[in-house]
Amino acid sequence: MEEKEKLGRIVDARMKLKARFEEKIKLTPSIADDKPMGKGKPNRHGMPELPVGQTITKKWPVLDLGIQPEIPLSKWKLVIDGEVEHPVELTWEQFMALPQTEDTSDFHCVTTWSKLGINWKGVRLIDLAALVQPKETAAHILCYGFDDYTTNISLEEALKPDVLLVHTVEGKPLPKEHGGPLRMITPQLYAWKGSKWISRIEFLAENKPGFWEERGYSDTAYPWRNDRYSR
Repeated sequence: MEEKEKLGRIVDARMKLKARFEEKIKLTPSIADDKPMGKGKPNRHGMPELPVGQTITKKWPVLDLGIQPEIPLSKWKLVIDGEVEHPVELTWEQFMALPQTEDTSDFHCVTTWSKLGINWKGVRLIDLAALVQPKETAAHILCYGFDDYTTNISLEEALKPDVLLVHTVEGKPLPKEHGGPLRMITPQLYAWKGSKWISRIEFLAENKPGFWEERGYSDTAYPWRNDRYSR
């Protein structure tokens, strides 16, 4: 009964978050622009499959800061805090007990390659947000990796249903070199917005740049607008 009650609270909080951010989400480029900006072939609406400047790859290139941390699941944890009502620190078992979602989406790297139609499994960020209940002041998140990487995202982008913290890709555990055991994916933004080896999600009242944003990359990172660098 306790698990059912917990799930019910998450579902109720998720619906409230959707209602709260519905108008802002409608104004994001993936919905408001004429060009499609999203996930998988069914969502490309017959338009070109790739954003400007991108080429398709069948491989999955590895990009990182030169560190690939080894994180035993027994020591893994995910902290979610900041502008929230109920900050949490989840163990791997607690994370895996949350509602799991399967989805297919595209992966656009700012270094000009795109890998299409990847099958993922993980937990939606909106469900994690529902667990901690962001305060009315919350407007952005800053994600942290075990490799000390950081990246920022607005809540209207982060709460979209295809933004996941994934542990499985193509039916297999996410490889370490791609951020395993857990990374974030942001199909409607360039992939650097999805932290590998994610360890913390901090809800913020104001925007705060992450690692690449501090080095001249875009805060918003919309692939279909060729939005690679700050202006």
